[in-house]
Amino acid sequence: MDKKKQEHKMLAQNKKARHDYFILETYECGIELFGTEVKSIRAGSVNLKESFAVIKDGEVIVHGMHISPYEQGNIFNRDPPRPKRLLLHKREIRKLAAAVQKDGLTLVPLSVYLSGQRVKLELAVAKGKKLYDKRETDAKRSAMREIDRRMKEQNS
Repeated sequence: MDKKKQEHKMLAQNKKARHDYFILETYECGIELFGTEVKSIRAGSVNLKESFAVIKDGEVIVHGMHISPYEQGNIFNRDPPRPKRLLLHKREIRKLAAAVQKDGLTLVPLSVYLSGQRVKLELAVAKGKKLYDKRETDAKRSAMREIDRRMKEQNS
């Protein structure tokens, strides 16, 4: 029996996370949402810029993920910056908790996307970059851009 290939429609990305952190491992997790929040996310009204995740009482909670109120919503609209519970298996939560406690790592949301009909969040186990690491990454990126530009000029 063939499994349908899941198509991912990207809704929001946290580009600053890749600049500020070394991404060590990623997890796909569901988000506990309400109806108007899902509609708002499908419309693209979600912001991950200042978001982070914590593990509390055996649950992974994402803070700072801003979902704008749904325009056609009514009294059922929720508070935009409210903490949202992430849906992961217990063994994954235990593994994340051990990594965060032992190694001093952090949990950072990277992106929100649709997987079929479901809203998913890509959560990363990350280590913070120092200022010199950020400069090194920027220097490599600009050097690669320069090389690509020169190669393009030479081939023309």
